Amino acid sequence: MEAKSTKSTESQLLAPELCAQLERLELVTRKIFRGRLKGERRSKRKGQSVEFADFRNYVAGDDLRLLDWNLYARLDKLILKLFLEEEDLHFYALVDGSLSMDFGSPSKLEYAKQLAASLAFIGLIRADRVRIETLDQAVGQRSPIFRGRQSVWRMIRQVDAIQPRGETDLATGVKNFCLRNPGRGVVVLISDLMDKAGYETALKYFVSQQMDCFVIQVLSQEELEPDVTGDLRLVDCEDHNEAEITVSMPLLRKYRQTLNNFCTGVQQFCTKRGMNYLLANNQVPVEELVAKHLRRRGLVR
Repeated sequence: MEAKSTKSTESQLLAPELCAQLERLELVTRKIFRGRLKGERRSKRKGQSVEFADFRNYVAGDDLRLLDWNLYARLDKLILKLFLEEEDLHFYALVDGSLSMDFGSPSKLEYAKQLAASLAFIGLIRADRVRIETLDQAVGQRSPIFRGRQSVWRMIRQVDAIQPRGETDLATGVKNFCLRNPGRGVVVLISDLMDKAGYETALKYFVSQQMDCFVIQVLSQEELEPDVTGDLRLVDCEDHNEAEITVSMPLLRKYRQTLNNFCTGVQQFCTKRGMNYLLANNQVPVEELVAKHLRRRGLVR
């Protein structure tokens, strides 16, 4: 029974065809972080390793072991050899599991889970440290750290267990995440950002963390291009507030303009604060989102 459940989870989150594409990628960061262990990535930081990077003149206090004595014999100058240092990356996926994410086909939450699992998989095969959390976790409720290929199935089981759980306050969820994870690394927030209190306070917490932050706003096709007409009663899935409306073409045009202004506002807010933003349609295959759009944004290569 367990093997069947695991196989089913694999087919839904990480199909073999998807894994084959993800194997060729790696997570990258625009910032320089010091890893705790040696990993499989090339750091921008110069250090000691087996791969040569550059030369520079000796400065008092430099490690004498890095001097190139052959160049000294030829040029009568003290020259240091620099090497690229390998280090691990700390990767965090923060998934919004609120009820508003339980909408669309596939639901925004299922799409977010597959995206989180895909990025985590890339990190694990590159020996990065991977942690997946949700917005509804308390401050002291830390998720396990995964590392290495042997952790793939444990990671998939954790992601698959994420379920929509009522109203989730975006600001509180991000704040608790930052309190749980005060270190540095790359964090990807996957959310529809639909919070009546707004997104600004939540995203500002990332700025103080000095993390490389990516905000992926997941919306369904029904939200981006609603195909409804007539008299409707709308019910908020989180606080159950109701509103009766008559859907007309002018109203739909106003809705699309409002949504476009909202998404543009999020993008500008993120850009001004050094965060990367991407709007994701749940109809775009995850492999295309990762290999094409996130590669263009600089999260993977």
